[in-house]
Amino acid sequence: MRDETTIVRERQKLIRREMDRRKIPLKAVQLDGGWKTVSTVASYFPQEGGEEPATMSAAALFRLLDTKALPADLLSLLLPDGYAIIQTPEGIDHDDCEQACLDFLATKGAAHHPESPAGREIAPCEDATLRGKVVRLRAA
Repeated sequence: MRDETTIVRERQKLIRREMDRRKIPLKAVQLDGGWKTVSTVASYFPQEGGEEPATMSAAALFRLLDTKALPADLLSLLLPDGYAIIQTPEGIDHDDCEQACLDFLATKGAAHHPESPAGREIAPCEDATLRGKVVRLRAA
């Protein structure tokens, strides 16, 4: 069984690949996160084929979340499967909650449409979208 440090480092590499795919520059993360040099960010998220990532500290994760330097869905990749980083609301906005419920129901209804990717079954791409909407519902 792999140890936790190895797992976290692999996930940091995955985050870097996703940053590259989304065209999120390291310099932007450095500036948004308030680090003095880009090398700190590069040590956590090195290029493909580069050095092993430095294991992120809880303080670095806190900084990335607090400054929104990286999206929470990317940082959620650091967590065990089935867990996600979500921002909880200070209060409940019932209108937002209603909209999130209606959005989920509309998306689920469309996923069961005979002309959807898996017909009346829910396709993997639809499942991923629905899971994201459930996370939003739980946060609302």
